[in-house]
Amino acid sequence: MNNKFYTVAFNASHVADAAEIERLCFSEPWSEEALGYMYSSPHAYAVACIERESGRVVAYGGLEFVLDEAELTNIATHPDFRRQGCADAVTVALERFVKLHGVKHIWLDVRISNEPAICLYRKLGFEDAGVRRHFYRFPTEDALLMVKELK
Repeated sequence: MNNKFYTVAFNASHVADAAEIERLCFSEPWSEEALGYMYSSPHAYAVACIERESGRVVAYGGLEFVLDEAELTNIATHPDFRRQGCADAVTVALERFVKLHGVKHIWLDVRISNEPAICLYRKLGFEDAGVRRHFYRFPTEDALLMVKELK
């Protein structure tokens, strides 16, 4: 990631921007209430990627963790800021956080047709672990289940 952006722990001030990114990226966007869970639950953690010049959230991601397992719940980048390293930086920051909390495996689901995301996750060390049939709606689509072992 270049120095046009930086990552911080997600908080209430990031929810509105994240909700807008949700609406731009997903057919079933998370509500502002659901996004608020990412910073208010003791078993969830989220990161925002901020554009230095404007101070606005351009990407974010969150996960839930219990014991030594974590699940990435969302990673999204505003369409105007894709392919600039934001999603990479968010994923790495989330991974760094859960490693400090004893997590050994991170799991995620991704639409089988989302080649850019699948390529990103593979680049970051995630491996294919299976397929969840008809996991997504609007449109109905299978999910690729991926996992990364943390060392």
